[in-house]
Amino acid sequence: MTIKSINNRTSKIEIDLTGPEGNAYALLGYVKHLGRQLGYSADDRDIITKKMMSGDYENLLTVFDEYFGEIVDLYI
Repeated sequence: MTIKSINNRTSKIEIDLTGPEGNAYALLGYVKHLGRQLGYSADDRDIITKKMMSGDYENLLTVFDEYFGEIVDLYI
């Protein structure tokens, strides 16, 4: 088994928005965990979280995609 850095992923993480991972709270949890793995500071993760929570679900997805779209594909 080889453990690689998330920065060296060859495929994207897939999140089904119609399932439990598509829940707003689950996506906010991804910000905490993925953000830490990608080297975002705690302050940066807080800013992203606040931006995500500043509007409706569509805004939450847009902000999430802005920061994590390179490594995460969202599906409906």
